[in-house]
Amino acid sequence: MRRSHLLRWLPALLVTFALPAQAVCRAELAAQIDAIAARPELDRARLGVLVETLARSATERQTLYARDPDRYFVPASNVKLLTTAAALQQLGPDFTTRTSVYGRAQDGLTTLHVVGRGDPSFGESQMSAIAQQLQQQGIQRVSNLLGYDSYFTGSVVNPNWEWEDVQAGYGAPVNSLIFKENELGLTLFPQQVGQPLRVAWDNPMQAAQWQIENFSTTVAANQPEFVEVGRDLSQPVLRVYGQLIAGAAPETASIAVPEPGRQFLEALQQRLMQLAIPVAQTNLSSQPLSNGMTELAAVTSSPLSAWVERANRHSNNLYAEALLKSLGRAHDADAPATAAGIAAVEASLQPLGVAPDSYALADGSGLSRHNLATPATFVDTLQAMAFAPQQAPYRRSLAVAGESGTLRNRFRNTPVQGRLQGKTGAVSNNAALSGYLSPPQHPPVVLSILLNHVDQRGSILRQIIDEIVLQIAQLEDC
Repeated sequence: MRRSHLLRWLPALLVTFALPAQAVCRAELAAQIDAIAARPELDRARLGVLVETLARSATERQTLYARDPDRYFVPASNVKLLTTAAALQQLGPDFTTRTSVYGRAQDGLTTLHVVGRGDPSFGESQMSAIAQQLQQQGIQRVSNLLGYDSYFTGSVVNPNWEWEDVQAGYGAPVNSLIFKENELGLTLFPQQVGQPLRVAWDNPMQAAQWQIENFSTTVAANQPEFVEVGRDLSQPVLRVYGQLIAGAAPETASIAVPEPGRQFLEALQQRLMQLAIPVAQTNLSSQPLSNGMTELAAVTSSPLSAWVERANRHSNNLYAEALLKSLGRAHDADAPATAAGIAAVEASLQPLGVAPDSYALADGSGLSRHNLATPATFVDTLQAMAFAPQQAPYRRSLAVAGESGTLRNRFRNTPVQGRLQGKTGAVSNNAALSGYLSPPQHPPVVLSILLNHVDQRGSILRQIIDEIVLQIAQLEDC
């Protein structure tokens, strides 16, 4: 069985930059970026860049730099810019979904019907609220806890994702009954030199459900640190590799839940039993819910604007896929949710001026290497959303350079800090960054940088992209 490559190198590298010594006039920008593109490490790579002035209409925009702006690239998590733009346009920032429990309380004994509708924010507090509401309804015993996990039709795991991704927490399945982002968290603790790392589950009950094959070790202070965690795809076996220094801080990791619908029901069963409400059995139902049921308990999700923030600022894949499937459910409830969601994205973005043939999506998060898009795709989307009715929640959802989200550790103490709102992306030798930049001495610009097929560490890809952004930040009208 192929093992996961959820590899985490420690400590994280902090990259420093040689800042441009002087202002960059518009006429000089091309030479500055071309010099970066000509570096030996990019000889076999592909680089796409588009930089435009921010303007309401296409006729007002000025192209400051263009390098293969209409060619396809693997965009990684920049796909989330398209998914979230469409969701805000079609569903609105105040959209919510509801997780409900139906039944008939008769003499304190009932069959409960739990209906999930794809709430990615459903966690511990929401589960406790459901259980408490059922207690308040007078439920004393549950003969059968039935889960309805088919609100989103189609596969819960995107078939275009790689095996190493579907094992990891960031590649968790996206179903209708989501609990704690469908991840199982764990912490790895170094021990004495030569001893294996100690594995502690966030939920201690997982210890009895999983077999651990531990190939890790604790090393001396002069050794590098890394950890690799994966799971078997056919049985509950966790495999741990790597090494941490004795006395160093523990490292956290997560794996994807194999059967998320069952996990939801088991968690609710535990909460009910803590309230002295025994549950005889739990089952997932393949049949539609009967009409005439009374809603006994319910929890409303956080608003869609919060989902968009989790998807963009923190690059959360599950939230992005839940957005796509919610779009799909609204667009065509009978079609597979992912395919319907992609159709909804196209229908939403085309009126904004984003050409449907400028991208081809396989998911809503960018985790699939089958996604294709051009730099113009993202610049056109960002330009349109800057003047759309939903521009405020869209721009607010982006990471800020040197301050928040996936950009919090980039561009610190540079002219870009606090001046770039953007979306990062990284997957298998590909990296991306698109967003809004306000240079200190130049009107705001919109940029997209897509870098593919670079056989270097991720930190090298990020540094190349960041150096391009730093050149753009030095722009002046001169």
